[in-house]
Amino acid sequence: MTLTGIYAMNPALFEDVYGPEERAAIEQHVHIRHPLCPGDALTPEHLAEVDVLITGWGAPRLNAALLAAAPTLGLVLYGAGSTRGLVTPDSWAHGVRVTSAGPVIAETVAEFTLAQILYALKHGWRYALGSLRNRAPVPRQPELGTGGSTVGLVSLGAAGRATARLLSRHDVHVQAYDPYASPDMAAELGVRLVPLDELFATSDVVSLHTPLLPDTEGMIGTRFLASMKSDATLINTARGGLIDEPALIEVARRRPDLFFALDVTDPEPPPAGSPLFSLDNLVITPHLAGNLGPERRRLGRAMADELERYVNGRPLRHEVTADGTRFAA
Repeated sequence: MTLTGIYAMNPALFEDVYGPEERAAIEQHVHIRHPLCPGDALTPEHLAEVDVLITGWGAPRLNAALLAAAPTLGLVLYGAGSTRGLVTPDSWAHGVRVTSAGPVIAETVAEFTLAQILYALKHGWRYALGSLRNRAPVPRQPELGTGGSTVGLVSLGAAGRATARLLSRHDVHVQAYDPYASPDMAAELGVRLVPLDELFATSDVVSLHTPLLPDTEGMIGTRFLASMKSDATLINTARGGLIDEPALIEVARRRPDLFFALDVTDPEPPPAGSPLFSLDNLVITPHLAGNLGPERRRLGRAMADELERYVNGRPLRHEVTADGTRFAA
């Protein structure tokens, strides 16, 4: 049986995710009836007789109107991360299966985070910025390296778990704060669950992986930042809004022994003249974690693999369920 499908997403990002090889793999199983369409421009004509929606950033929302126009829709391949803006109660009631490349993005975030953690434990940024600032070599200090250092992960979502797995290959102690993580999950990851205040007070590196929600916005403020142990580093590859920025600036000025590596800020990027750029113990990178440029083809390849599994009746590796969990096939 040949399935019918349509590509619908932000055209500017389409080629990044679904390149020629990825499209060829998808089109072995799906007949594409219409040219690429922006997600917000789909019409009933586009959706009639569509079995598979192939999408990514700029996806349409699976609301009642779209589902009414697509009565045969059975699978959505979402070559991006969070599905919060995609799925709806209507889509679950309709029985549409959704698979997301979020875990693939999490692995890439974890790779970048691991690099930052190991660099922080060697004080790499401090030496690089210090020699640039002083125009002279910076004497080595007694940094810890990975010899029994403690790394604290704030949240064990997909990126946090992926980071924990990578850290398990290194000689570090890993602890985490996540009120939703089970002891069994933590044990499987080799992670010790601790309260957030203990994590900040005892970690040599703290890495944030929490989603930005109303109850997490600004959660990292003066109380936690000021409690960090001497020479500790805070890394944020999650969302800038998790940190109370005025508090961070105040603590960074008062505690030059601390270091802050921010891959995300709020706003992003910071405006010119932001006090963040005046701090000697802080570095900002332009949201490098996650999949950029050719790396995004990993997402398209993952979706092509999911489609092959679907066609052959095998479990999907990255299927999202109505309660937000994933099958682990």
